[in-house]
Amino acid sequence: MEQEQTLKITKIKDGIVIDHIPAGKAIKVLSMLNVGENSRHTISLAMRVRSEKRGFKDVVKIENRNVAEEELSLISLIAPEATVSYIEGFNIKEKRMLKIPEVISGILKCPNQNCISNSKEPVQSVFRVINSNPLIAKCDYCEREFKGNELLGKQ
Repeated sequence: MEQEQTLKITKIKDGIVIDHIPAGKAIKVLSMLNVGENSRHTISLAMRVRSEKRGFKDVVKIENRNVAEEELSLISLIAPEATVSYIEGFNIKEKRMLKIPEVISGILKCPNQNCISNSKEPVQSVFRVINSNPLIAKCDYCEREFKGNELLGKQ
């Protein structure tokens, strides 16, 4: 008789849970949130967790931390099907499905070193998403198209 194997990660009182991250991408999500070894937040990280819908997924829990809209946009570029649950008093206060925005402004650097958004001019980068899967976005200034890994490699 086989025993059921269950992965247990303790509940958090307050904070966020990012679920349905593609397997192996949780570390990149933490990096986008600037959460690392010097973080003062308690972090639970589960990688390659079995998922009925996706085969495998990653899950991140961060206590006493919220996410800004810009951070959600960044996470959506890595994990477009992820969900973010806001936890208060051990209960889910709100749950959001992430979606890649049509316009990404001020949160990515243009990979084109000659782009005006990389100069000393007071210009924020602006990208228009051409395709979400695979991610392809076009810079408003230099008008070059970039794949997701090119855009996210500079972060």
